[in-house]
Amino acid sequence: MFNLLVKYGSWGDGRDSLPAGRVLQYTEESLEQRFAPNSKADLDALIKLPALFVEETDRQRTQIARVGIITDARLDGRQITLEYNYEPNVPPVAQGVLQEFARDLDIKDFEFSTTHWAVKRVDLYRFLLKRANRRRQLPKVFPLPEVETIDPNLMSAMMPFDMKFDRVYEALKRAGEAVGFRCRRADDIWENASIIQDVVSLIDRSKVVVCDCSGRNANVFYEIGVAHTLGRDVILITQSESDIPFDLRHLRFLKYLNNSEGLDNLETQLKTKLADIAGITQT
Repeated sequence: MFNLLVKYGSWGDGRDSLPAGRVLQYTEESLEQRFAPNSKADLDALIKLPALFVEETDRQRTQIARVGIITDARLDGRQITLEYNYEPNVPPVAQGVLQEFARDLDIKDFEFSTTHWAVKRVDLYRFLLKRANRRRQLPKVFPLPEVETIDPNLMSAMMPFDMKFDRVYEALKRAGEAVGFRCRRADDIWENASIIQDVVSLIDRSKVVVCDCSGRNANVFYEIGVAHTLGRDVILITQSESDIPFDLRHLRFLKYLNNSEGLDNLETQLKTKLADIAGITQT
């Protein structure tokens, strides 16, 4: 069983309230009798159940629901004041997924649009394990492991395969090593028959991906898309602002000159950015 708590607007940060008259609405009769034997909700019994915190559906934006536990519930006039914690090991659930499997959760469609507190005779955690946290669809062009393994000390460099970028790569390596990152690029490795597989595997293992947009190289743009999709920390660098694609102009980037002074400056800026990602305080 679990508590379904639906309210208008966002849930508060660990403390909120619901109208007392909405407790045990849309709960099957046998459960209502169990948790309100004298027509009065047994709050102490109710808070022993896991809870699903849901916002009333607004149909205007992507909403999420959170799983947690109620630590305290008390009657304050016509309101029930709740104190609660979200389960840190249970990721948010897209509300669309809940609506898709509403029947499995014994939730009627209209319940997503009305504030109430119901009890459902469903094992919430079993449902989440089987349905809500479905495996992502894996790409067909290149394989990815079902379980990602990120090396927290690995950064990768995506740049054109051109000798003109060798000094840039050396600057990136020095910046990374200064804060504990090991920097690699695809031509450093040969683990697979196809180059794209080596590139994607390197991105997938990396904590940070530095992408050089100089020259508007199509391969680099593709690699930026892969890195963003995989959720990696991506740092864009370029010798010319005009080489940053329009769709990426809203992101911060590091501009540099490909000479000794310019590369020293890039190394300094990049070192600061990497330290921030790694959580290192520089002195």
